[in-house]
Amino acid sequence: MKFSGFIFDFNGVLFWDQEIQERAWCQFAEEAFGTTLNHEMMVIHVHGRNNQHTLEFLAGSKLADFQIAHLSARKESIYRGLCSALGGEFKLSPGSKGVLDELATRGIPRTIATASGKENLDFFYEKLRLENWFDRHLIVFDDGLRPGKPAPDIYLQAVRMIGLTPSRCVVVEDSLVGIQAAHAAGIGYVIALGESDQHAWLRSLQGVNQVVESLAHLDWEELVY
Repeated sequence: MKFSGFIFDFNGVLFWDQEIQERAWCQFAEEAFGTTLNHEMMVIHVHGRNNQHTLEFLAGSKLADFQIAHLSARKESIYRGLCSALGGEFKLSPGSKGVLDELATRGIPRTIATASGKENLDFFYEKLRLENWFDRHLIVFDDGLRPGKPAPDIYLQAVRMIGLTPSRCVVVEDSLVGIQAAHAAGIGYVIALGESDQHAWLRSLQGVNQVVESLAHLDWEELVY
């Protein structure tokens, strides 16, 4: 079966920032809550999650909107500082540019569905020149108007933005909750991206159709027409 459009998660897919995210969250959690985050907490409560989920996990209770906004700003300022400190290493993940160039050249519908908030998305859009491949107005991000992953809402919105149905779309994800969200949305083909030692686990997840180590290993032409 062939598909008509691509939806990419951003963090961990188009930009490999797992280590940066973990450093930022660890620094923030220690400063704001006196909490040390371990690997299990990262997998369950950080990667692929929106800030509200992670902040309320750290707080151990529901937070008011103004508290979430204030704490998110503190954490994301740390994160963007770490990204900027990368200098020339602040770039798209291996293989991303080649795939995106081909999709753009062929006019294949595409967008991003990310748990990042507006400030981070604006930062990425400018610094990584995402306008070369994506219409900013079609990108779905955490605007506080829908449940975060693993709820399917973000992918259902992304599908609508590019004028397709879920079954006609390919999603590329790297996190457990992202894969769960794509599957729950009825996405036609889900590609899980991760290091080789994660492949057996990724293949075992419900809804995963293919596992790759990077977008450089993605044969996208086999998936679209």
